[in-house]
Amino acid sequence: MDIKINETPVRTSRNFRVNNITINNIDIPNKLDEFKNIEIIAQNITTDCNKENINLVYGNGDVLLSNINKEKNSSLKITTTGNNKQIKLVYSFDDKNLNLVNDVFLDIKHDSNIVIQYCSNTKKECFHNGIVKLIVRENVKVNISIVNMLNNNSYNFDSIENDLEENSNLKYTIVDFGGKYSISNYYSNIVGNGAKNDLKSVYLGIDNQVKDINYIAHLKGEKTDINIDVQGALKDSAKKNFKGTIDFKRGCKKAKGDENEFCILLSPKAKSIALPMLLCTEDDVEGNHSTASGKVDQKSLFYIMSRGFSEKEAIKLIVRARFNKIIERIKDDEIKKEVLSQIDERLN
Repeated sequence: MDIKINETPVRTSRNFRVNNITINNIDIPNKLDEFKNIEIIAQNITTDCNKENINLVYGNGDVLLSNINKEKNSSLKITTTGNNKQIKLVYSFDDKNLNLVNDVFLDIKHDSNIVIQYCSNTKKECFHNGIVKLIVRENVKVNISIVNMLNNNSYNFDSIENDLEENSNLKYTIVDFGGKYSISNYYSNIVGNGAKNDLKSVYLGIDNQVKDINYIAHLKGEKTDINIDVQGALKDSAKKNFKGTIDFKRGCKKAKGDENEFCILLSPKAKSIALPMLLCTEDDVEGNHSTASGKVDQKSLFYIMSRGFSEKEAIKLIVRARFNKIIERIKDDEIKKEVLSQIDERLN
């Protein structure tokens, strides 16, 4: 099957080649056995199977949404019952659990730290198609991280959607390292007055990996705020498309939106395309965007190598320095160590 997915909210010139991404000859699994390798670590929550279908404003397209609603082999609905230092979900792929089609519905009524990790304990091709739907209730603070460390033979499709109520504060961190194809669609509905969403992500592409990143925010309430910061690096023949859209809707007076994306190109064959967009139908708002890509700074490289490091080690340090502030936001020391280890391994 060939599928066109992850469309931009507003069509742009075809010459940009980022309106959507086409994946050819993909076999979307169905009639799946239950995915059994799920670890849940949490207190002060209730868990249940999410029996209802989730309808998305954007997402990764009808084909993949239908696959989730009809064929999901894992489903969770989590509601907090008190402040929670940690909610941790780990999905581990192995030879007996190669396909995960899932949804996670999070109704967060109390301050919480959340970590969701996808990892491979197999070299076989894995398939993940999932939804994370998050509601942040009034005056609640949430720090959530999604970490993709699947193997490079895998398909990873993430559809993320948030609803932010009045004076809520959402810090979202995304680490996107794994997958032959890794496609991310993030939509934040910032509807409550004074609500804030801080989204920071890092990606690292090697070999022939393809990253397609589509981040969308609708600012609707007064004095709402979105800050998008994306840092990445591409090696070998890896390719990345970044699409960032901040949409100031009518009624969002004194809202503010910023988006920034930077990509380090570690190979002349690596390809980086970026399309930041600002849309506006309201007065008295502030919007800023920037995007850039370039090779490793030669002065920094020379300085580090003059201290006795090899060129490869120096490049690792430069990439780590770019990523470190974002990785430090993950509220799990074990996963942070795994992420840093993956940087070293992938840049060897």
